[in-house]
Amino acid sequence: MALTQRLEFRQSQSLVMTPQLMQAIKLLQLSNLDLTTFVEEELERNPLLERANDEAPAGEAPAEAGQYSDGEESGGQGDSQGDDGFGGSGEAFEPGQEEWMSKDLGTRAEIEQTLDTGLDNVFSEEPAEAAARNAQDAAPTTYTEWGGGASGDEDYNLEAFVAAETTLGDHLAEQLSVAFTAPAQRMIGQYLIDLVDEAGYLPGDLGQAAERLGATQADVEGVLAVLQKFDPPGVCARNLSECLAIQLRELDRYDPAMQALVEHLDLLAKRDIVALRKICGVDDEDIADMIGEIRRLNPKPGMKFGSARLQTMVPDVYVRPGPDGGWHVELNSDTLPRVLVNQTYYSELSKKIGKDGDKSYFTDALQNATWLVRALDQRARTILKVATEIVRQQDGFFTHGVAHLRPLNLKAVADAIQMHESTVSRVTANKYMATNRGTFELKYFFTASIASADGGEAHSAEAVRHHIKQLIDSEEPAAILSDDTIVERLRASGIDIARRTVAKYREAMRIPSSVQRRRDKQSALGNVLSTALSDRSRNTEPA
Repeated sequence: MALTQRLEFRQSQSLVMTPQLMQAIKLLQLSNLDLTTFVEEELERNPLLERANDEAPAGEAPAEAGQYSDGEESGGQGDSQGDDGFGGSGEAFEPGQEEWMSKDLGTRAEIEQTLDTGLDNVFSEEPAEAAARNAQDAAPTTYTEWGGGASGDEDYNLEAFVAAETTLGDHLAEQLSVAFTAPAQRMIGQYLIDLVDEAGYLPGDLGQAAERLGATQADVEGVLAVLQKFDPPGVCARNLSECLAIQLRELDRYDPAMQALVEHLDLLAKRDIVALRKICGVDDEDIADMIGEIRRLNPKPGMKFGSARLQTMVPDVYVRPGPDGGWHVELNSDTLPRVLVNQTYYSELSKKIGKDGDKSYFTDALQNATWLVRALDQRARTILKVATEIVRQQDGFFTHGVAHLRPLNLKAVADAIQMHESTVSRVTANKYMATNRGTFELKYFFTASIASADGGEAHSAEAVRHHIKQLIDSEEPAAILSDDTIVERLRASGIDIARRTVAKYREAMRIPSSVQRRRDKQSALGNVLSTALSDRSRNTEPA
């Protein structure tokens, strides 16, 4: 077969991801906070972009300047008509000042008689250095005289006055510098402090710490014993039992019975009071008091230092009842950045720019600014369209509650609004909807379907979870529902579900097993009965 060269024309279609298209896709999945940050960066980068609310009406600045100017002139006229005889303006005051300076004041006696005091009281003989020192020691009278202040023409930053939040590591490091003087011990202590997590705990195995520091295990344990006496009580513990033991020693309540209780916290978690009473060797009243003391302790002593701040969740969409019985869906305008393209500035620049490179730069800037404005508008329209369809599909939820939540997937919404599933997935990411039943993430309304026992309409997984929680909340202490019993009751309600699915949903909602719930409710019932009997006995005692 001979190898030859030839020209061929082929026609094909392919999707090309342009930078503008990639940017539009990226904007869809950004949250309102991330979108604000992105727009702020574009405003700094692109000179043709400006905020919509930054454009002041024409003549506003001159009007303000004229207002201050009018105020000063009227004030000067008022002063010139006063009894002091000084003019309001600088020109009116200067002749009087020169006249006073050129006037012959007379002899020392005449001056003292005029001032009704001695010149020594008026003109002090204090040296210039002392006067300068007094001026330096004087308290500042204006904000700009304080350190860190900005000039009068600039806005100062209020965050400069906010005290920094003290973290747990900083709090422990301050105590470390006082507790130890030897450099080796301080190094070991600082290394251990760096290992403390936000709850105040150290890792269980500190053998690697001694190996990395080149110290003996005894040295590390000795420093650790001192660290465990730091504030807050219970810090630098390696497990929950040690944390509670440290706090009990601080309260002088770590006796042998309490020690046995702390060492068997697993039985306390299971509410096995009978076994705990035998191990501790106490009666019912004493074990109840000991458990009460354990509950008053802090299992996470480090959480009050440097804990993560909770960000307020700002909804992107509002859903309100309409006058016609439907639902009104609208975007939250506060989360939508408003930017405009400054066409006037571009027109002025295009007339003055002569270099081809500068023209190309501003042409690209105009194109990017125009595309960003269109992309933000398209993003808002897409979010509104998807949210409106979700409200239409889940009308029962908004009207009657979680029990009427329907199974819904991305494909159903995408087909209804004629968009791709990936677009709907990006729109529902990191977006929130404020409704009459609370604020929910848009992905909350997309739930899996569970078949009906009688072959009817499928049930939403979230609605089934709600049904399971209602059954468990309404159970009696003497008749705790097992997972099998819950399955039978759900099937009687028309929900075909397996036992393992019930167990998975129950664990996801952090609901304990039937055995643990029986112990908890019986213990709570016993505490109520004992309290009632003790109150009754006190009331029946003779006065």
